[in-house]
This record gives sequence, C-alpha cells and structure tokens, in this order.
Amino acid sequence: MNWDTLAFVVFPYISLTVFTVGHAYRYVADPFHWNSRSSEILEKDRLKYASVLFHYGVVFTFFGHFAGLLTPQKFLTSLGITPAMHMRIALVSGMVFGLLALVGALLLLRRRLGQKRVFLHSSANDVVTLALVAFVVALGTYNVFFAHCDVLDTVAPWIRSILTLSPNPALMSSVPFTYRLHIVAALALLGFSPFSRLIHIWSVPVPYLLRSRIVFRQRRME
Repeated sequence: MNWDTLAFVVFPYISLTVFTVGHAYRYVADPFHWNSRSSEILEKDRLKYASVLFHYGVVFTFFGHFAGLLTPQKFLTSLGITPAMHMRIALVSGMVFGLLALVGALLLLRRRLGQKRVFLHSSANDVVTLALVAFVVALGTYNVFFAHCDVLDTVAPWIRSILTLSPNPALMSSVPFTYRLHIVAALALLGFSPFSRLIHIWSVPVPYLLRSRIVFRQRRME
C-alpha cells in the first residue's frame, strides 16, 4: 500500500466513519454535553468580533466547497457556467471568505491563549480543536492565493469518487503538496470533531427562524 492509497482512500473512509458513528453515539450517550461550551460569560468584547468573522467565513466557505466540488462541471456547463467562470468564482469567493475565516480563527486562538480567564477555563481539547481549525483554514487560504491548482479535474472528481464508493487516488497524483496537506488535515478535523466542541455544528437554530413572533404588551399603571 503506497502513501496515496493510504491518504486518499483508506484515511478518508476511516475519517468519515468516525465522523458519522462518533456524532451519532455522542448524541445518544452524552446529550447533556452537546453544546459549544461557550466562554462568552468569561470575556465577550473580543469574542463577538472574532466569532462573527469566523462563522460567516466558515459557513460560506463550506457551502462554496460543497457546491463547487460536488457539482459536476457538465451540469454547470449546461447552465452556462464555463470551467473558467467556475474557477474564477471559486477563487474570488475563497479569497474573501477564506480570509474572513482565517482572521476570525486567529483572533479566537489569540483570545483563547491570551486572555487569562479564558485560558484557565480551557481544556487541552479546546486548544487543539481551535489550533487544528486554524491550521486547516490557513492552508486553504494559502492555496487559494498562492498555490493554484486545477481542482475541477483533480480534487473535485476525487471527492466524488470517494462518495460514490469508487475511489480513484490517481486523480490526486498531480495535486500540489499544500492542497494534499489541506485535504488530509481537513479529514483529520472531521474525524476529531465528535470528540470536541465541534459537535455543535448540528445545533444550528433553524427552528428559531420559523417560530411565531413573541408579542410584548406594555402594562399601563392605572
């Protein structure tokens, strides 16, 4: 077994299995710790800016990856989106939202390590999680600015081959090292997430957007 097979066939399936089974087990076995363990009560001023930048950047980056890498180019071409347009959209959006996520992640890490009250209430798991997230985001941001790669003919079909259970590691042979490292690190983060505060990705408050309005009435003193 060579390194490409280990990194781009075996490891992805291990990571995705741990991600799926781990989150399901954690939800059933440990429901009272299914949260982000927010440190907002300890320090709020720096958190509000860092958290907003990070979450907006990560959410839009995730959906950009999801739509851009999982959608076959043939389908986009039928909609009038050429490969050149596809790459241009990916690069520009990656630069904007990647920078937002990176700045937010670095500010969160600085706050976690630099604020005494926050640091004293942080576990090693908290620091490792945030450092790993920042590392993955930093690699992705570096790639979009400096290490361009034709992902439409390499990374994108490789990801689809993994999801369709027909892995083709040969597609990754010409991909630059920093892209390969970014992918492996992201897979490691997925596998680690069930054991960290990242479980709160499933707790998006969608019902909050759909609930009825709360009506407040002013009580007049007679």
